[in-house]
Amino acid sequence: MAQDYKQYEAVFLISLGIAATPMISILKDIINNMKQLHGDIESGDATNNSMSSSSFRPWRVYFYWVFREQGSFDWFRSIIDEVAEAEKMGVIEFNIYITSIYEEGDVRSGLIAMLHFLNYAKNGNDIISGTRVKAHFGRPNWWEVYKSIALNHQGQRVGVFYCGAQVLVKELRELARDFSRKTTTKFEFFKDTF
Repeated sequence: MAQDYKQYEAVFLISLGIAATPMISILKDIINNMKQLHGDIESGDATNNSMSSSSFRPWRVYFYWVFREQGSFDWFRSIIDEVAEAEKMGVIEFNIYITSIYEEGDVRSGLIAMLHFLNYAKNGNDIISGTRVKAHFGRPNWWEVYKSIALNHQGQRVGVFYCGAQVLVKELRELARDFSRKTTTKFEFFKDTF
C-alpha cells in the first residue's frame, strides 16, 4: 500500500488512532519529494533530475486522522508540526478529528468550541492538538468528504488509503464505489487493518 499512492494525482489518506504512523510516513515522503523538486526548479536543474514536474505525484493530498483521546495525538505532535511547517505549497490538507468531544455545532461543546476558535484565530495554534493544524470535534461526515473530493477532482483517479480498525472499511469502500459510479471521479480504495 505504501508505494501505491505515487500512482495518483490526488490522494485521500484516512487513519484511526495510532494507525497514523504509515500515513505520516507517506506525508513525509511527499514533502521530501516536493522539496527536492522545488529545489531543482529553483536551481534550474529540474530537467536533469529523474523526478520532473510531470512525473511527480501526487499534487493534492487529503489527510484525515480520527482519534478518541487527546493523548493519542501526543505521539505525533512534533511530526505533524514538522510536516505542517515543511508544507509550504498548500498541497496537503490536514483534517484532524477528536471523537471524545461532541461535534461542532452541538450545544454541549459550545464553550470549548468558542475557546478553541478564539485561541486558533489569535495564536495560530490549536489548543486540542497543540499544533498549527486545527482539530475538529466529533467524526467526519464521510459522504460530505467524498463529495467535496469528487467535485475537486472531476475526471481524475483518487487513491483512497485507509489504515486502522476494521470498523470503517465497509462505509469507506461503499462510498468509494458509489461516488465512482455517480461522478466522473474514480475512487480506488486500499486498506490496511488491524
